[in-house]
Amino acid sequence: MTMTPQNSQRTDHSIWPALFSDDPHALRRFLTGLGFEEGIVVPAQSSTQAGGEVVHSELLWPEGGRIMIASISNDHPSPHQVDLYVVTDHPDEVYAKAIRLGAEITHPLAEQNDHDSRGFSLRDPDGNGWSFGTYGG
Repeated sequence: MTMTPQNSQRTDHSIWPALFSDDPHALRRFLTGLGFEEGIVVPAQSSTQAGGEVVHSELLWPEGGRIMIASISNDHPSPHQVDLYVVTDHPDEVYAKAIRLGAEITHPLAEQNDHDSRGFSLRDPDGNGWSFGTYGG
């Protein structure tokens, strides 16, 4: 298990979505490219190589919250595409990162007057929808 001092003292009392992927390492790289921070990675006991199966991992959003990512397994035989919303005070910065990553943008960065929000949406390599915006409820 890998743990950094930053996330060892952090506790979130919120909902943690779980994503299952054919290539959890690629999904983690994509999401860290958008601004998520590294959290723990628990490899499968049978996986001795880097890039092997992941039983559990976490990525932390710097403004609060986290997500879990694991390999597709017998318990989770296929990815379930989901749509996720991430609250951020910095949608322009995240959008610029998404463009640099070559992300599939599904809704470009814009003001959303009906929600008094600024944000955008994209698809990750597994087809999950992600929206990043200033609307916090």
